[in-house]
Amino acid sequence: MATNTRYLRHRLLPLVAAMLVSGAVGGLTVGWGLSRQAEPGTAPAATPTAFVRTAAPVTAPGAGQVDFAAIAQANGAAVVNISVSGTRRVGLQGEGPRQGISPFGFPFPFPDGGEAPRNDIVRGQGSGFIVDKDGVILTNAHVVDGASRVTVKLPDRREFQARVLGTDPMTDVAVLKIEAKDLPTVPLGSEKDLRVGDWVLAIGSPYGFENTATVGVVSAKGRSLPDESYVPFIQTDAAINPGNSGGPLFNAKGQVVGINSQIFSHTGGYQGLAFSIPIDVALKVKDQIVKTGQAQHARLGVAAQDVNQPLAESFGLDAPRGALVAQVEPGSPADKAGLRSGDVILRVGKDPVERIADLPLLVGQAAPGERVEIGYWRDGREAKTSVELASAADSRTASAKGDGAAGSEHKLGLMLRPLSEPERRASGARQGLVIEDVTGAAELAGVQAGDLLVGINGKPVNTVDEVKAEARQAKQSIALQLMRDGATLFVPLRVG
Repeated sequence: MATNTRYLRHRLLPLVAAMLVSGAVGGLTVGWGLSRQAEPGTAPAATPTAFVRTAAPVTAPGAGQVDFAAIAQANGAAVVNISVSGTRRVGLQGEGPRQGISPFGFPFPFPDGGEAPRNDIVRGQGSGFIVDKDGVILTNAHVVDGASRVTVKLPDRREFQARVLGTDPMTDVAVLKIEAKDLPTVPLGSEKDLRVGDWVLAIGSPYGFENTATVGVVSAKGRSLPDESYVPFIQTDAAINPGNSGGPLFNAKGQVVGINSQIFSHTGGYQGLAFSIPIDVALKVKDQIVKTGQAQHARLGVAAQDVNQPLAESFGLDAPRGALVAQVEPGSPADKAGLRSGDVILRVGKDPVERIADLPLLVGQAAPGERVEIGYWRDGREAKTSVELASAADSRTASAKGDGAAGSEHKLGLMLRPLSEPERRASGARQGLVIEDVTGAAELAGVQAGDLLVGINGKPVNTVDEVKAEARQAKQSIALQLMRDGATLFVPLRVG
């Protein structure tokens, strides 16, 4: 597991042995190591006399104070430890080095000795919490992914074999069931009531240390993580470590507002950046799984990005808002409804889309087959269209298509030339110009030599003259539509 200057995103499970909008718009490879690892899970237990059976909202002991001790004591009985086990085939020639796990849950490679293939037992631990007195437990999908046996251990030391009712990889939510009655449960709140700066408390089993409580504040809301754009994560600086995955995040009233899921870290451990799935999202998934055994999400069929100030100026928006459509999947609901690259989605139904994180959540709240109205910005004015949403299970990777002319545009800092026929075939581009070199404004904006320039301000470009014409009309900035490594992105560029 490389640890360079870039942040590594980790699932939170210690193992002690070896922008399409899909459901929305739309994690590292799931495996038995720490980086984006699976955490198996199990179910709840009985109520020890030291704990209150059903927690009520906890009031602060004084003005401006929060009684974290009361929250932990009232809810600890409903927070469970989940251990999982499964098998992994190792020792095959040609598969590269195998991976071991250190005592603290960090993976390390060791050479394949060329031995005969065999199945090794692998184990992991995570956390969960009881939401129904008859044994329904919420945890992360990556906790139980690939597990053949899931054991739930309650704080009173009772253990149960859990049944996985269902998992939803898109939201990383799993629902477990244990055969027990009259169990303690946690009170449920809503992420909508949280404010940045509010106190929060996490309880879980980091590195196997059960019922560990840590405190922090809400650092941000609606965070969109790479490849996890369906979930508007709650960011917190509460100490979260491997093994906390699936555990609850409480607000100052003692209500669960999130499920601890991921961290950003150079080391694999806590560095002040933890992310939790809003309980509002998790409960919708839970209800579907309990009823049908699976969760369904709607899909629009676009890849989108946030709108910053330069992009807003380029498209004539009054403020940076909405979700800028970078790609439209051919044949998708968005394509059939007439949406195209360069549109800025401002509304889904009656709900505004202020930032890209809003889009997947709003689309995902609808059911596949449901018809919704999409409000969008195009050519300096607002328009709307009706879209019949598809199922996220049918999602495919969208590809952007992008003939050429030669020349240069010094105002933008771009050296441009036409696409050759081999380049056109290799890239799949039907239009656009090859960027041979970048200087000045383009270099500062992050444009790279080798990028294909396929559009400006949402309009396709085929010749250098078209590029120059758009640049002359620009007041402060323009939005370059680029193809890079098969993906489409918009880059705002200051002109002048």
